[in-house]
Amino acid sequence: MLNQMTINYPQILPDFLQTTREQFEQEAKMAMLVKLFEMKRLPSGIAAQMIGMDRVTFLLSLHHFGVPMIDLEEDELLKDIENA
Repeated sequence: MLNQMTINYPQILPDFLQTTREQFEQEAKMAMLVKLFEMKRLPSGIAAQMIGMDRVTFLLSLHHFGVPMIDLEEDELLKDIENA
């Protein structure tokens, strides 16, 4: 079962952003999922599924929102290198 969320926005917003209503709504949904991923609240696989794309495509799209694909602290990165 799926829940649904409604967000009200001015009718002129898509025109102001020079996009269609459908494109604006898809981008807004993607922005929300990217932010939840960035905050480590949502895994990439679930975010990708919710937006209707595969995980790799989702991860490769993160740069459009200024979000790194991998966000490790220096000590985490050094441990990964040691374990490789």
